[in-house]
Amino acid sequence: MTIGFSPRVSRAARSSCMLCVAGLLTLVPAAAAARAERPDPGPPGGAAAAGPSPLHRSGTQVRPHPGAPPVPDVSALSWVVADAGTGDVLAANDAHRELPPASTLKTLFALTVLPALPGGIRHEVGPEDLSGIGPGSSLVGVVEGQTYRVSDLWNGVFLNSGNDAVHVLASLTGGWSATAARMQAEARALGALDTHVRSPDGYDAPGQVSSAYDLAVFGREGLRRPDFARYCAKVDALFPGRDGGSYGIMNTNRLLTGADGVEPYPGLIGVKNGYTSNAGNTLIAAARRDGRTLVVTVMNPQEGGGHAVYEEARSLLDWGFEADGEVDPVGSLVPERARPRQGPQATPAAVAAATPAEDEPGWPETGAILGVAGLGAGVMALALRLRLVRDDGS
Repeated sequence: MTIGFSPRVSRAARSSCMLCVAGLLTLVPAAAAARAERPDPGPPGGAAAAGPSPLHRSGTQVRPHPGAPPVPDVSALSWVVADAGTGDVLAANDAHRELPPASTLKTLFALTVLPALPGGIRHEVGPEDLSGIGPGSSLVGVVEGQTYRVSDLWNGVFLNSGNDAVHVLASLTGGWSATAARMQAEARALGALDTHVRSPDGYDAPGQVSSAYDLAVFGREGLRRPDFARYCAKVDALFPGRDGGSYGIMNTNRLLTGADGVEPYPGLIGVKNGYTSNAGNTLIAAARRDGRTLVVTVMNPQEGGGHAVYEEARSLLDWGFEADGEVDPVGSLVPERARPRQGPQATPAAVAAATPAEDEPGWPETGAILGVAGLGAGVMALALRLRLVRDDGS
């Protein structure tokens, strides 16, 4: 079963639904901001020496044991290698350097918006949904007047990096500016203090920056959420076309797909790549080997061409797996308030399940959202205008 809008329902009815969800989500920024506090990015357990954390220093930071493998020489302006299970940062270079993130910022968009939009919701795209898309944006092919499942739009975000899909999803949850504000609050709540959101799709905008540290935080957090982990691991999918047809789309993360001559990385489970002329190539990549998951971020390699971001990520992943037990952490992706007092954090269950799967209707999530929305004004308008329809499998 899914939630569907009848063809006889006016656009005003659909707007009522959007307003109910948006009204609920307006509570998020204040709540998230209230939780946010600056994390101590030093090693867990208070082992950091007095003074600035190594992650705030320039240059490469690593604490190797005798005989540990050397950190690879990469050209990226900034990078991080971290254990996704514990959050330990194994090595980093200029981790907090603020740089434009390009489409890797879509990971923060997904963390913010995915919980509010179950995959089974259907939406007919209107002209207002597609307004304001920047020239030269990557697009998945969303068409005005066509009805899409939200899960289709998420495929467009994660696989094809479609800014058109991002715009539609943002319009369903309160609009462009409100979404940016919620993303900003989500970043602060996660301890990602270098990120400043101006355009939720990652499109270059004055003042929009993130850092290798923050992107690693987003990637790790995403792998802890089953829906995010499922989407970011997909290699390909079918996207609805005109006249009831569909066409194939493929993940643009070449380290996952092996496209364009890039050798796929064994055990890779996502997460997201990006490119703009201002940001250069950016990448969050996660891989699992022998029960251990690493997440690396690479921002703007200065040598090696367009595929260098993948090869440098490959080198960093190889080093991270080889250096297991051979280095002490130089920091943590986990805010101090959230770290366990004893023992490492368990590897997120979502990581182990991060394999492509069929999209599910999303009824449990739908029920939760409607239940909470029922506490707010406008729920009667939503209830009168929504009908249950049988999922025809499209």
